[in-house]
Amino acid sequence: MGNNFDINNLVRENVKLMKPYSSARDEFEDFDTADMIFLDANENPFENGVNRYPDPQQSNVKVILANQKKVQANQILLGNGSDEVLDLLFRAFCEPKVDNVITLPPTYGMYGVLGNINAVENREILLSNDFQPQVEKILNTVDENTKIIFLCSPNNPTANSFSDESVLELLENFNGLIVIDEAYIDFSEKESWLAQLDKYPNLVITQTLSKAYGLAGIRLGICYASAAVISVLNKIKPPYNVNELTQQRAVFRLGNEEKIKSEIASIIEQREQLLKVLLEIKFVEKIYPTEANFILIKVDDANKRYDELIVKGIVIRNRTTQPLCENTLRLTIGTEVENNKLIEVLKQL
Repeated sequence: MGNNFDINNLVRENVKLMKPYSSARDEFEDFDTADMIFLDANENPFENGVNRYPDPQQSNVKVILANQKKVQANQILLGNGSDEVLDLLFRAFCEPKVDNVITLPPTYGMYGVLGNINAVENREILLSNDFQPQVEKILNTVDENTKIIFLCSPNNPTANSFSDESVLELLENFNGLIVIDEAYIDFSEKESWLAQLDKYPNLVITQTLSKAYGLAGIRLGICYASAAVISVLNKIKPPYNVNELTQQRAVFRLGNEEKIKSEIASIIEQREQLLKVLLEIKFVEKIYPTEANFILIKVDDANKRYDELIVKGIVIRNRTTQPLCENTLRLTIGTEVENNKLIEVLKQL
């Protein structure tokens, strides 16, 4: 692949031709100007910490991420959760009613929802029985209007990662974008695909501060890609898509790497505890391998077990309606106290 890939063949014509909205803060970017009087953006002049518009490029957050993840700041786009980032990819590269994307159920449901919203056909190729991409089937489904293949790895709800071989085969044989959703990468021993970013111009990686970083409430999603892909997305993103409070909270949390690492370690430790106990629970028929902060299990009767847990005050996710997931339940790893309560209840049932 490599040589044939040309981002200009992917971008929608209207996006190529458009001029992005230029906000007051885009036109005057110098943020180290304590003594300047700002009368350019029709803001309320009375200082309260959030009366000014936020930095449209979230420079402070990007500097930290670029440093921690060993990428360039111009290879990063931030969004209002990963969902906004994924939506921008549809809007930049997929022509409504013409183009298609490929997803691999069972997987994160938003890819299909965003396909619907953007009037883009979603071609579904089921994962194999051991939850791996069926590469040959996928490549046979690709046509000239296939713009994106979505790979969630570690995958939700199955909790496993996709093999390097299958991801590489897709990267090397597909001329559209391969989007790897790494929302759960921090709980896996596998290395992130970020290290391959400069090698594959069609590689796009999304990550989030919602899981390992414990910031689901601030809605901050991250897209890593080539500078060329990022500049297209920057063209169409809303000017102030990441608010001031979110940016401040992200900077604060990202500065506390030790705390994040210890929380991740604790979650992994609790995950291993729970895996051991699940082996002894009579109604658990299968425990799927996990590299995420949750475990997928197959039980005798998912609906019944789900209801029993609700009665005991524990809410889990019933995934029995998903393809290949009949009678499965998804258990998120909680704190030690929460985990022990879950274990106690499971043993009683």
